[in-house]
Amino acid sequence: MANKKQVSTVTQPLSMPADNAMVSPGVCEQMIAVAAYYRAEQRGFSPGQEIDDWLKAEKEIASRGGSGT
Repeated sequence: MANKKQVSTVTQPLSMPADNAMVSPGVCEQMIAVAAYYRAEQRGFSPGQEIDDWLKAEKEIASRGGSGT
């Protein structure tokens, strides 16, 4: 049986709170994980770039004011 491509059920990345309030470290980490997932999805989940995906996602979330640490 052929493997089926898994389709993401999340339609949009998590967004920052409207008032740009500090988010908790756990929520911030979840936002980074979602952003990193979308980066991996965009490149077809090819292996070997996971750390780059995560680091770029961290920068993206931090630039939105989401550094809860």
